[in-house]
Parts: sequence; structure tokens; C-alpha cells
Amino acid sequence: MVHQCNSIVDMAAEKSSFRLLGNSAWNATAFLFGVGLNLLVLPFVVLRLGVAAFGVAGLVTACVAPALALSNALALSATREFAQRLEPDERNDARRFFATALWLAGTLGGLVAMLLAWCGPTLARHAFKLGGEAASDLTRAFAFGASGWLCQCLATVFIALFTSRQDYPKLASISIITALVSTSSMLVLIPRWPQASTFLGCQALGFATSLLVSGIMSWRAVGEWLARPAFHEIAFRRLANIGVWQFAAQSGGLIAGQADRYLLGAFLAPQFVGFYTIAQRLEEAVYIGILKMGEILFPFFSALQRKESSERVADLLFRSSWVLNVLAASTLGALVPVAGPLLQIWTGAEVAAEAQVLLVMLCIAGMLGCSGNVFAFFLLANGRSRSTALISLATAVSTLLTSAVALPFFGWPAAGFSSCIGMIAQMVITMILLRRSFDLADMWSRVGHLVLLPLATGIATALALRYVAGNQLFDQVPRWWFVGGSYCMAAGIIFVVAVAVSRIGPYGDACWRDLRLIASRFLPIKVS
Repeated sequence: MVHQCNSIVDMAAEKSSFRLLGNSAWNATAFLFGVGLNLLVLPFVVLRLGVAAFGVAGLVTACVAPALALSNALALSATREFAQRLEPDERNDARRFFATALWLAGTLGGLVAMLLAWCGPTLARHAFKLGGEAASDLTRAFAFGASGWLCQCLATVFIALFTSRQDYPKLASISIITALVSTSSMLVLIPRWPQASTFLGCQALGFATSLLVSGIMSWRAVGEWLARPAFHEIAFRRLANIGVWQFAAQSGGLIAGQADRYLLGAFLAPQFVGFYTIAQRLEEAVYIGILKMGEILFPFFSALQRKESSERVADLLFRSSWVLNVLAASTLGALVPVAGPLLQIWTGAEVAAEAQVLLVMLCIAGMLGCSGNVFAFFLLANGRSRSTALISLATAVSTLLTSAVALPFFGWPAAGFSSCIGMIAQMVITMILLRRSFDLADMWSRVGHLVLLPLATGIATALALRYVAGNQLFDQVPRWWFVGGSYCMAAGIIFVVAVAVSRIGPYGDACWRDLRLIASRFLPIKVS
């Protein structure tokens, strides 16, 4: 018997589906604007600072990154609680949660920021064996890094008000203004003070702008839902009940993401951290863009869990996963054949020679990591923070152990291989937890067709394009228009192959209907 799977349009009202797509569009627009500015300014920053100083900035960022576990966990917990208290008669309850979340961000955030600013420079000097000018700049660098994170932590509470309401136009406005302030300050200040601390200070200025703008927008749009920072025991318990496990999940994910920088800084010179940061920044820009487009599913699943049966939620879950996995395979996979020329024209021949293989490995790891993004949002929306913590910790342990073994023997390019191992571990744990979440007869058939198939097709097609055309097309000095055209062509080829392969099998028709729904939302022509 052939298993049938309803399309997204059959599972939710057309208005709700279009709203989801519209939210994704706003999220993607804001992200593309911000990441576009950052990618444009990065060659300027590397040229003015030098790869070594840029590597020092990357090490400081890696040291501050664990604090994001607190701010991210608080943001997700607050968003979930706000999303469940949107009715007028629940306003007072929601204000207590807002006051408690803001109190937590101020008190705990302030303590963490002071700890980073005071202890971070000494720890970095000894752990990464930094000396000379780089060591003397560490105090200012950590001060800016810690203050920027504190502003970000406070801003997430205000931003959670808009996220819970799925008000993505306002979220996009905040993101765009923040990116403009941060990048424009880099263009003005870095030529005058070409130091790692200046780069981090410009980022901190952007986060401070985010706090100011989000606070003003919240006061004007939902002022009656705001409250002064205060401690409310019941709200604290609810936030902490989710937040503790979410903190563990975020910590695991951040350790996995920063493990290679820590070990590169301990074993090798700062310029290798710079090479790694440049390659990771490019891959991360595309990966986070995909994550941002799927991020709108978190408040959607939070609201949906009260209204729909588990079978209908499972259908929507797998349909959404297929769409985002095809997108991930196309956009990340297209970087693989053009990795060398893109790095060369973006940051120079030295970076391209050192980092292109690493970029290929990071793109493959990113595609593997996309297999669990939608399911992670589902777990968060259902309050299953222990499951997300288990996934993140397994990823972190796998990445860290692989890096610790591989880096001393195979050199710094092995960092990309450890990321792949970590993402495979994440995929395995996610699939096991998913099987326990839904009692579906065709569970593994859905996983194979809607999750693994598009990603495997994308990886195989991307590597084939790199093997066939990666070197032959770029014997001459690359040009921007040619590299961009080649990337778009590669993305189109991978997309077509992934969709064509997905049409084969029991869920092919449903995949095609979902694709038509998306096309009818964004394209001016009718798709048959």
C-alpha cells in the first residue's frame, strides 16, 4: 500500500500558510540585508586589521560565545511563555513574565558580563599563548565583547514580544537598523584604530542600537504589556523550568560551534583562527539564513500544539522539513564548487589557498546540520528542552573529541571534518527522539524521503559539480559576475536535481504541491 501524505495546504488554512510564508520572507529579507552588509565589509576589515588581528577578534568572540547560552535560552523561554498569553485577559500574567525575564537578563547578564570583562583577558593570554600587541589589546576587546553581549541579552526580552506575536516586519526593521549602525561604524572607526578591539566595539555598538530600537518599538506597539524589572516566583519557575534545559542545549551547541576555534587558538597561531573564521563566516551566513527562514515555525508550533492532533502536526513537520532541506541543499551546496574562486575574489589568494577545503567541509556539515532544524523548533515549542539539550551535548562532545584527536595530527583543515562528525551525531540523536515523538507506521519512510534524500542528493550533486567544473572554470582570475553567476547556476542545478529525485516515491506528489504553494505565493506567474 502506498502511503499518502497530505500537503501543507490540506493541513492548515490557506491564510495561515500564506502568513507562514510571509513571515519567512520578512525574516529572510532582514537576514539577507544584514549578512550582505557584513559580508561586504569583511574584506575591508581583514585588509585593515590583518588576518592575525582578525583571528584574535575571533578568539575573543569564541570566549564570549558561551554566554549566549544564557541569552538564547532566556529568549526562547520568554517567547514560548509570551506566545501562550496573547489574549487581553492574560495581559497581567504576561506582564509578570516580562518583568521577571527582564530582571533575569539584567541581574544574571550583568554578573556574566563583569566576569567576562575581568577574567577573560588573563584566561585568553594563557590559553592561547598571546603576547605583544595582541595581548595588550585583550582588555579592551573583552570589555567591548562583554558589553555587546549584555545589550544583546537585554534586547532579546523585548524582541521576544514581537517574536511571540509573529510580528516579523518589526523584527526585520530592528535587524536592518542594527546592521546599518554596526557596519557603518566599522568603515569609519577601523581605519583610524586598526585593532581587534575596534572591530568588537563596532559590533557592541550595533547590539546597543538593537536594545534601544527594540525598547522604543515595544513601548510604542505593545506598551501595555511591558513592566519594570521585578522578580515573580511563579514566572521565574516557569522560565527556569524550560530555561535550565534550554541553557544546557544552547551550551552544547555553542561549544560545538566554537570548539575548533578554541583548539586552533591553543595549538596554532592566531592567523589560522582568522582563516577558519573567514570560511566559517561565509558558510554560517547561508546556514543562519536558512535557520532564520525556519525560525518562524517556533511560535507557530507553540500555538498549534493546542489545536491540532499529533498526526496533523507530524505531517506539517515533515513537509516543512522537506522544504527547508531542499533550500539548504541548494544554497549551501552551491558554495562547494565555487569555494576557491569565491574566497579568492572576496578576501584574497592567500585565504583561498588556505581555507577552500575547509569551506567545502563546513558546507557539507551545514547541510547535515539542517536535517534537524525543523524538529528542534518542534521540540522547543512543546517544552521538550531535555531532548534539545541531549542533541546539543551529543553534538558538542562528538565535535570536541574529533577536533582534539584530529587537529594535532592532520592540521587545522581537520576542523571541518570534526564539524561533519558532530552533525552526523546530531542527526542520529534527532531521528531517535523523533521516532519516540510520533507513532507513525511510515515514520522511517518519511525520514528517508523528506529529510535525508534531499540532503544526500544535494551533497552528491555539489561534490560532482566541484569535481567536474570546480577547477576547469577558474583557470583565469575570477570576476565577481562570473563567480556569482556560477553560484546561481550551481544552486539551480542542485535544486532541480533535488526536486526531481524527491518526486520519485510515495510522497512525491505532496512535495510538488507544497512547492507549487510556495511558488504561487512569491512568483508573479502561475505554477502548474
